[in-house]
Amino acid sequence: MRSAPQPTRRIAIGLSGGIDSAVAAALLVDQGWEVVGFTLHMFKGGSRCCSLEDVERARRVCDHLGLRHFVMNVVDEFEEKIIRPFADAYAAGRTPNPCIFCNRYFKFGALLQRARELGCSHLATGHYVRLAQRADGFHLSRGRDPGKDQSYFLHRLTQEQLAHCVFPLGDLLKTEIRRIAAEKQIPTGGMRETADLCFITSKGPAPLIESYHPEVRREGPIVDESGRELGRHQGLHHFTIGQRGGLRVAAPERLYVKELRPDTNTVVIAPRPSIMATGCTVSDLFWQSPTPPNTPSFPLLTRLRYQHPGVAATLTVDDSGGGALKFAEPQFAVTPGQAAVFYDGDEVLGGGWIES
Repeated sequence: MRSAPQPTRRIAIGLSGGIDSAVAAALLVDQGWEVVGFTLHMFKGGSRCCSLEDVERARRVCDHLGLRHFVMNVVDEFEEKIIRPFADAYAAGRTPNPCIFCNRYFKFGALLQRARELGCSHLATGHYVRLAQRADGFHLSRGRDPGKDQSYFLHRLTQEQLAHCVFPLGDLLKTEIRRIAAEKQIPTGGMRETADLCFITSKGPAPLIESYHPEVRREGPIVDESGRELGRHQGLHHFTIGQRGGLRVAAPERLYVKELRPDTNTVVIAPRPSIMATGCTVSDLFWQSPTPPNTPSFPLLTRLRYQHPGVAATLTVDDSGGGALKFAEPQFAVTPGQAAVFYDGDEVLGGGWIES
């Protein structure tokens, strides 16, 4: 007697118009999933990801693979939840990381909700991360390719979101992705590497920030640590902590941005040793791990920005939902607004926002 056929598994794939998500879709087809393509249209124009041009690239991939393709227009919501807060943070002298919010509220928020409404049990993306289910819940880890690992950006996904996630590229290298794309003749013409800040054009963030906060475009002093003026600037939004280029000051040694002071419109610069920090404070701690640490002080491997290799640190939690990090070794350019993401080896535990 023949066994009854198994029901087809339906999965949504977030297609950005790039090669990674296209190959992820092809791999899911090979694995026997019924794959449905979705593309988020998030920005009106000039974007390097999720623009109308990328929608068309994603549609070509779906046509090639024989998939249905849906477009979700979230331009207004993206402006409200991502772009405006990004500009507000820069105007306040911080360097924000909007990709983390975008992943949580759009790619694995609105998109996942819509996919489930259409009968999809899971959502896949082209992120280079690995996901494992154990007895206590879901555990996110770095991708196999150290140069492409994107776990830093996904550290605020909840257990409920992770329960519906599939990451086909987690165990693959970028070279393997290119080979698979060629073998499957995926139409990659015009595809680009996905940029971290997809809505920033080649002119940089300044024009966008000025469109929301024209008041930031004003001249102010560039001073050394003693307060001596060394030059002038045209707006704090042109700078971030640790920056060396664009200072336009004459000095016998290399100088870097140490501090931004919005209250006085001042940029403070200093030699590299003065930019090193032995620790920082963090706010809004979030634990992705299903079994977070339960002691007030504990050691962690901490990444302070996306390309940061990580540093051993001790986190002491306070009653505000934040805490203080003490680094095993001084770190360069610890930047308010960026995320401090905590690891146990390759596994993501959670993170917080750097305050000072």
